Amino acid sequence: MPTKRRSAADSLVQLEKRVNTLFGFLSNLHGPDKLVLKAGKLHALYLMSSESLEDRLLALQRLVFEDPTMTNRPQKHEFAAILDRVEEEIADLVAMKTVEESLDQKIAHKMQERHRDYLRELRREALKEEDGPENSTTLKRLSELELLEKKSLNNSVLSLLRPRSLEEVVGQDRAVHSLKAKMGTPFPQHVLLYGPPGVGKTTVARLVLEEVRKYSHTPYNEEAAFVEVDATTIRWDPREITNPLLGSVHDPIYQGSRRDLAEEGIPEPKLGLVTKAHGGVLFIDEIGELDPILQNKLLKVLEDKRIVFESSYFDEDDPRVPQYIRKLFTEGAPADFILIGATTRDPEDLTPALRSRCAEVFFNPLGQEHIQEIANLAARRLNVKFASGVAELVSRYTIEGRKAVQLVADAYGHSYLRRTNGNGNGKARLTLSKDDIETVVRTNRLSRNSTVQAGQGLEIGCVLGLGVAGFLGSCLEFEAAVFPARDKGKGVLRFNEAAGHMARDSVFNSASVIRRITDKDVYDYDVHVNVIGGGKVDGPSAGLAIVVALASALERLPIPQDIALTGEVTIQAKVKPVGGVSEKIRGAALAGVKRVVIPRENLTEVDRDLFSVVEILPVSSVAEVFALIWPRHAWIQEN
Repeated sequence: MPTKRRSAADSLVQLEKRVNTLFGFLSNLHGPDKLVLKAGKLHALYLMSSESLEDRLLALQRLVFEDPTMTNRPQKHEFAAILDRVEEEIADLVAMKTVEESLDQKIAHKMQERHRDYLRELRREALKEEDGPENSTTLKRLSELELLEKKSLNNSVLSLLRPRSLEEVVGQDRAVHSLKAKMGTPFPQHVLLYGPPGVGKTTVARLVLEEVRKYSHTPYNEEAAFVEVDATTIRWDPREITNPLLGSVHDPIYQGSRRDLAEEGIPEPKLGLVTKAHGGVLFIDEIGELDPILQNKLLKVLEDKRIVFESSYFDEDDPRVPQYIRKLFTEGAPADFILIGATTRDPEDLTPALRSRCAEVFFNPLGQEHIQEIANLAARRLNVKFASGVAELVSRYTIEGRKAVQLVADAYGHSYLRRTNGNGNGKARLTLSKDDIETVVRTNRLSRNSTVQAGQGLEIGCVLGLGVAGFLGSCLEFEAAVFPARDKGKGVLRFNEAAGHMARDSVFNSASVIRRITDKDVYDYDVHVNVIGGGKVDGPSAGLAIVVALASALERLPIPQDIALTGEVTIQAKVKPVGGVSEKIRGAALAGVKRVVIPRENLTEVDRDLFSVVEILPVSSVAEVFALIWPRHAWIQEN
């Protein structure tokens, strides 16, 4: 019996502690003052101060359930159940109060945003009422700018004389057809254009796009853009702070986006040229000069056909981010275009990754007849006549179409000023003479295309070889002199080292070939081989010219000066193929050469149009070359 009484007493103590705890929680929830006021309104104040647990529990019910009509004091066996219901009701009150506080905060934030927008609108209205942001200085500058817009000059001479259709492009029929075949199909290809400067790579690319847009099956629409950029002028930051080619992100902290976005801390993507060229052509001139890292990024865009933007400041869940910015960060920007890259470099100078993704088109150097045609077309556009021999004179000083046009335009200017004294109306038709061209040549300090020219007669020990630099071929003059050595077998073989190690090796190979064919040992003589002008010879292609010069000097056999030779010579007296044969033949034609000797294995590489320009003689051995040059000499036989 004493044990049961202790248990009951303990239970009452625990219940009283729960009641006190709940009163304390209500005091913290509402605050002591508000709790006292609430208890007064609900007639529970005197019950709260009672020493009776029943009274205090009744007061707790009135406060929690907010019901002053509750008058029945709870019985002891009901205490626990009543406290459980009170605790659940308090938990609901706490949850409701938390939600209300969260809503109050959101409402306050929205009200603050609306207040800022309202203040901005008020400022704008105030500016409008005060005649806007303009003042006397800004209005003056606006007036000056509008006056400048009203002034204009006639078209520049280059824009006036630029080809307006593919029919006006001179000397590039094969390249034009090849580019049309790569762009004018339902599945166009990326293209790399190779060729010397001033032959029309950019103009042809633009005109081909204009033509293939008219095809019924074309993937380009009428608004397909031709976006042009020079790789040498592209400046970008590896941190992607700025990248005009691919696009960049202007973060609000570093360099800022629009002012309203910067105030909100929102990054703003800036679209690059790859997106502006979407659906059209991106033309990159001098693409070989493009930064290698930027080239790799460009190749990634070519594969994905999209450009992706990233920024640590972008929050996809931020409701303040405009939809177009959200779309650019989450989906990227379209960049589906055809890349056309032009370069004056050799194909080997470009990265293999870029070349593997692009078709290749080669533009030919322009011949003299092409330059003359371009000069005549420029004269018609300028409404001038050429005196006899003027077009031919122009072709001697340039192999670039652009330079030919500039030379004609400069001569036109000199002639116009001299004959009108600046008082003409510009409509009288002028005649350009050789004197006008020569005036420009002297003023601009121009030099002839080829300092080496083919001769008409015969010479002993002198022969023309062929070289190529870039896409341009040229003639090289080789000469050999032979004198009996003081001591037989102890002769000296001299060669100007400035021509390079490959040319030196060609001299020693030629000495062995001479001994093999003529049965004469060059070391019984003092031999001197020279490249006139000291030109550097890269590669073994000078071997054929050197062996002919040595044979001529040893046998005192004259060589026709209208023939040029190229080819590698082995010590077995065979003639092996070399590179740049078509370019070398064009260079020979430019120097007035009538016949060109080339390795037989190179014959299939020669451009078809060159067969009508010079006589091309393919050979396989040195003996064949000797038979061509000296057909009546008995010692010429193939070993």
